[in-house]
Amino acid sequence: MTDLSVNLNVAALLRNRREHPWPDLIGLARIALNAGAAGVTVHPRPDERHTRPDDVRGLRSVLDAEFPDRELNVEGYPDERFLSLVQQVRADQVTLVPDDPGQATSDHGWDFPAQGAMLADVVAGLQAKGHRVSLFCDPEAAHMPHAAMTGTDRVELYTGPFGGSYDDPVAETRELDRLTAAATAAAAQRLKVNAGHDLTVSGTRKLIARIPSIAEVSIGHALFCDALNFGMTETVRRYLGVCSIPQADDLWAETV
Repeated sequence: MTDLSVNLNVAALLRNRREHPWPDLIGLARIALNAGAAGVTVHPRPDERHTRPDDVRGLRSVLDAEFPDRELNVEGYPDERFLSLVQQVRADQVTLVPDDPGQATSDHGWDFPAQGAMLADVVAGLQAKGHRVSLFCDPEAAHMPHAAMTGTDRVELYTGPFGGSYDDPVAETRELDRLTAAATAAAAQRLKVNAGHDLTVSGTRKLIARIPSIAEVSIGHALFCDALNFGMTETVRRYLGVCSIPQADDLWAETV
């Protein structure tokens, strides 16, 4: 089964519009985890426009106290401030993204030829402190050997173009083919694969049906849109239903 990590940034963005304590980020995380989510994801950006360091610390406390078997995935650009925070909250997984400080959302993967040496140093430092590391990648098979050279544990395939092709079957198939090729190439490098960005229930079903070996999907925007209609508990259950395709070992077995 593919793990579901619920990205809470949308809730924090809505809360910050009025500087009130609602929606309650911690409360929503608790609902999602009680519904069966494997963990929560946050991306505390430097401008604090959505999740903030105090949010991340609060989530760590809730996980420790109530959900010790679930994971905290913290995304961000590996500057000094970010690296200090992930170590402070003992992030189970650190997903490194190449975002500029003012970027609206993550929309491209790392440039490994240009940034690989820096990433290798950061990855090694995080792993030495007990963190699992994932690198945000464009869905390009040719990038996977370069990603592996950094020593990362996983890659997170950027699914934005796939998610954006929901009304174009030809483009959707093309993007699924790209993602499948990238996942196959990652497995050949002994990298586990996460995926995320603009994944709806329908898109997640199609993605996992094609690539059952995906270890984790991180989903926020579409999930919160559905929660407006169905509520958080039912929405998480709907996503879990399409994440429950049995894991296929085919890709991994080729490298063992």
